[in-house]
Order: sequence, then C-alpha cells, then structure tokens
Amino acid sequence: MNTQIPPNRMIQAPSLPGPNTGYMPGFGNDYETEVLEGALPQGMNSPQKCNYGLYGEQLSGTAFTAPSHQNERTWCYRIRPSVKHSHRYEKIDLPYWKSAPNVLNDVTSLGQYRWDPVPHGDHPLTWLTGMRTMTTAGDVNTQVGMATHIYLVTESMEDSYFFSADSEMLVVPQEGRLRFYTELGILDVEPKEIAIIPRGLVYRVEVLEGPARGFVCENYGQKFELPGRGPIGANCMANPRDFKAPVAAYEDREVPSTVTVKWCGQFHETKIGQSPLDVVAWHGNYAPVKYDLRTYCPVGAILFDHPDPSIFTVLTAPSGQAGTANIDFVLFRERWMVAEDTFRPPWYHKNIMSEMMGNIYGKYDAKPKGFVPGGISLHNMMLPHGPDKNAFEGASNADLKAEKLDNTMSFMFETRFPQHLTAFAGKEAPLQDDYIDCWESLEKKFDGTAGKK
Repeated sequence: MNTQIPPNRMIQAPSLPGPNTGYMPGFGNDYETEVLEGALPQGMNSPQKCNYGLYGEQLSGTAFTAPSHQNERTWCYRIRPSVKHSHRYEKIDLPYWKSAPNVLNDVTSLGQYRWDPVPHGDHPLTWLTGMRTMTTAGDVNTQVGMATHIYLVTESMEDSYFFSADSEMLVVPQEGRLRFYTELGILDVEPKEIAIIPRGLVYRVEVLEGPARGFVCENYGQKFELPGRGPIGANCMANPRDFKAPVAAYEDREVPSTVTVKWCGQFHETKIGQSPLDVVAWHGNYAPVKYDLRTYCPVGAILFDHPDPSIFTVLTAPSGQAGTANIDFVLFRERWMVAEDTFRPPWYHKNIMSEMMGNIYGKYDAKPKGFVPGGISLHNMMLPHGPDKNAFEGASNADLKAEKLDNTMSFMFETRFPQHLTAFAGKEAPLQDDYIDCWESLEKKFDGTAGKK
C-alpha cells in the first residue's frame, strides 16, 4: 500500500489526558471543547460579542421542537459564519453516486446476489469521485430509507470540501486508513473501526494509507442511535463510552476552495476563498464520532438455540413503525459458540427486512467459501437464504464442544425497505453469477418411515 501522511493543517485543541487523546468519550453526550482559551462562552449560547471576534452559529440536527431526549444541536464559534462558505451553486454530476428512488427496468433487483470486492482502478479517485452506489431504498426526498455504497479512494481532497444535506453517513473501512477533517475536529479511521458523519456537517477526506476501500451506509431517515437492550440490561453490546467525538480543531486558510453539497440526490458546487473548517470552539450533542468494533461485546445463547441476529445490533435508525428499523447496523465478530444440541450457524429464513452484508476480514460461518473480505451480498426482503451445503452438513454433524469463531468480522446493513440495485451493481461490479447455485446441492433428507432422530 502507498502511505500518504499529509501535514495536519488544522490547529487542534490541547490533547486530553489518558487514552482519549484527541477525542472525547460518549455517545450522544453534550460535549464542549475549545482550541483557544475563552473561545467558548460560558452560561449562554449567543453573547452580544463573542471572544476573539468569532461568530456564534447553531447547527441543528433535529427540528427545534423535537422531544428533549431526541433534540440535537451544536453551537459553533467560528471565524466566519457558514453563509460566507456558500456562494452561487452550479450543478455537477457524480455519475456513480445514486440516491433513492432509483428503480431501473433493465436491472433485476429480485434475487440473492453476491459480489467479489470492487477492484481499485488505474485512475485517481477521491471520496467524491470514488463512491460507487450498490443499492438504494426508500426516497431521499421524503427522508426515509437508505443507500449502500462502496468507496474507492486513492487521492486526498485538497482544498475541496463536502457535506450531505440528505443524510448521515456510516463509514465502515475495509482497507487503508482515512482522515476526516470536519468542522468539529479530526477523525482518523481504519479497518475494524467505523465513523458516523452527521447530516449537514462539512468535511474533507484525506488518505493516510492507501488505496482505501470500504463500505458506506447513507441514512436518509432518523439518526442512528444505540438499540434498547431490554432484558440484557445496562451492559454489553455497544457501550456509549467507547464512542469518541473529536476535540475542536480549525483551519484559518485564505485559499481558493470548493464546497460540494448533496441535496435531494443532486450534487452542487460552490467556489469560496477560504477553508470552511473554521470552528474554534463548540458545544452540543450533534457531532461526528468514531467507534472501535473490537470493543463490541456480543451476547448469545449459552444453553440451546441460535438467537435472532438482532442481538448483534450495534446501531439502529428507527422508522415510523416501532421495532422495524429504517436501518440496523449489525456486527458478526469473534465469539464463542457453546449451545447444546443446536444448529449453530444462522438458520434458513425469509425476512421482512432486506439484508446487505459486507465482509471486513476472515470467514463468515454460514458461507465459508466465496464470501471474501471486501465482498458483499444482498438478500432482499422475503427472499429465502441461509447456509450452503457444506456449512449445513458441517454444523449438522459437528462435535458440539465449545468452539471459538475466530478471525471473522462481517456486518449487515438491514432495512425495512426493498433495496434496488444500481446499474453499477447490476452491470459493472464483479457479480458472482454462480452464487445462487450454492444451495443447488442441498439434498432432500426426508424419510417418513425413519421416526425420530
């Protein structure tokens, strides 16, 4: 891999002590952070004059009248107000980045599909030009549903910035390391970690180690939150303290810059004369975060039966129907299997949810062959799927001693909506045409005269 470590152009708040250097722990916390002492007003949000000649500005992630436990906003104290980072817009085309609705008559979305890793090409690609949409669901205009993407990044965004008015972005690296310079600070993200970039937040992406490849879930609907644990209680799964928000950092650069905005599925570009990453201090609960997937604490059966995969939910984005998510982000990582007299891999099933899976590294227990790191699969709503023959036979006849599933990390973007393939997914991405045949050799075992097992 190439290693590109760009100089840090941002001036960052003093590092925090201990393991949280450069980050503040917690999910949905009310954070406060400043680069310059006294830049953050105390006891009020909007003083008549801010220190250092800064402008006070609120970034609202929810409606003003949202219930208090859901209300999210951050107060920013910046060198220029955001209106100075927005000028006349010109519509541009990013042909591989699609939004819902994107229903195509010449691409069949009904089916069980699997793809090999999308390869890196010969052309330089940035975060914007390297985004490859695989599926879309719902409607970006009514703010329901999602899209799934593969990103291929070889080049940093130099004096080029982006924000999505359509969605928050859940980023799942699989290869390479990226640095997200955001209005609220810096996130370094690598495989086995994820990042959440809120809707409306301006950022640029630089390559720390490339080429970089990974997965993105673009969430049009309600924000991701931690799932309710119910009878599990207060601990395990994803714990809030393991999410990290960045300390404040800012750029004060007078250089020609470009800001690209995604709005209602279209892309628009504006030219400005400075960096928009100029927030010197901020406080609030609407912020980007990163999370180390290795801190996810799975729970499972310790006597018999394979529980529903919902117990592996890291994050959920609710829909208007209670208990049926707009998106669930589900993680299958290393864990012990100890259930007695039990078929331990995921069972055969049909699901009202549509399941897009990705492999970060290692082998997935229900599909030990063919589902390789960087690969993805799609099982759309109400289409049957489950273990292939080898996985079924192995699990049906295994000696049921305690077994460690090791060197494995896969995930699922699951949604209540059908996922429609893009032209790229149906015609250009490396589709495994023989994937559907993995169940062909399953045998009829029924014998009405055999009695009990």
